Amino acid sequence: MKTLHLTNCWHSESGGIATFYRELLRQAEAERRPICLVVPDAEDGLEKHGEYGRIYRVRGRPSPFSPGYRTIMPPSYLYPHGRVRQILDEERPDLVECCDKYTLNYLAGLLRWGWLGIRDYRPAVVGLTCERMDENIADYVSPGPIARAFCHLYMQWLYFPLFDHHIAVSPRTAGELREASFGHRKRRGVWVRPMGADCRLFTPSRRSASFRGWLESRSGTPEGTTLLLYAGRLAPEKNTGLLIETMGLLEQRHSSRFRLLIVGEGPLRASMERRSERDLPGAVCFLGYIRDRETLADIYANCDVLLHPNPREPFGIAPLEAMASGLPVIGPNSGGLTSYAHSGNASLVNPDPESFACAVVALREERGFAEALRQAGRATAERFDWPAVASSFFALYEELCAVVQGARTEPAMAPAFYSSYPGTRRRFGWEG
Repeated sequence: MKTLHLTNCWHSESGGIATFYRELLRQAEAERRPICLVVPDAEDGLEKHGEYGRIYRVRGRPSPFSPGYRTIMPPSYLYPHGRVRQILDEERPDLVECCDKYTLNYLAGLLRWGWLGIRDYRPAVVGLTCERMDENIADYVSPGPIARAFCHLYMQWLYFPLFDHHIAVSPRTAGELREASFGHRKRRGVWVRPMGADCRLFTPSRRSASFRGWLESRSGTPEGTTLLLYAGRLAPEKNTGLLIETMGLLEQRHSSRFRLLIVGEGPLRASMERRSERDLPGAVCFLGYIRDRETLADIYANCDVLLHPNPREPFGIAPLEAMASGLPVIGPNSGGLTSYAHSGNASLVNPDPESFACAVVALREERGFAEALRQAGRATAERFDWPAVASSFFALYEELCAVVQGARTEPAMAPAFYSSYPGTRRRFGWEG
């Protein structure tokens, strides 16, 4: 079975979705599965990934809301000589997966209905949901009731019915699909499959006095200071303002005992740096995007606490990588993070500065508690090791392909839920 995956969430400094597809390519090579990835770039191109993988780069426009990202536009598959249409005709994959809600979902519908102009070709078409549209619109456009109503209608009629079936990375992201699943004649399933962490790369064994010393020197941190870490994009949807507010409280009450290291880039970096320099001189160090994964793993293992401020996280690969590294996690008691984090393996609190600051102090002062979280977190991460996670996706793809092609009537793997008809709910809004 050959699979082809399209996403707009890809560039040199992209995060979780790109990590997932890189791991999928790696596992496809291990299992000898043909796989193609189609991503936007400044120019068309083709990159071979081992013996079984290919990455097609399709010229796309710069994204208006996320600098650095590009978007594959509909002409690439609507026009007869469009690059995406050519790729599909040449590769003819058995299953096509779209990880996008704005420009690539229409391709799914055209493939299902046979309107793309490719003769004798009907793949299984799957939608991968790694984030919620309603929350993206709230962060970048408007959080008001009109915007929420628009998202509900869009998801129900311009996204959900265009695919054969859907996969979501957490119950939280599946919640938006559940709202959209009412009122459809065709029975579609929604499966929940988690993301993962590389437990061979991210490990407590990377902790060393020499690298810890380098981190302290790089950030100007005196010995004995607790190193707090944030790893992720610096973007509106990540709630990064909570980091600065938490450090403000820690500096007021425990001056110079904590230092925050921020790994990542994004549109908010410049404003966060200005605010930190003005209000918290010396307390926050911006390390930028760490391209080398080995160095990133060393940073995780040699800090003391990970702060994860986003209460609406779709899943949260960074906290899982921190757990794999033996790094205690402080995060919000909501969102996709809670699909694997709980009171036994993380410190989950209300997403406000007071709660986060108190949790940080508790982990510094209660060494036994911190050690218990390190051990439990590592055990949790091992259950989400990437090879097993990626392999489970391929097994599900095979099941869905067999159902769409008529080889079986029901998948062996039960979904989280099926769509229903007639529709009985018309409530606009989101569920958690």
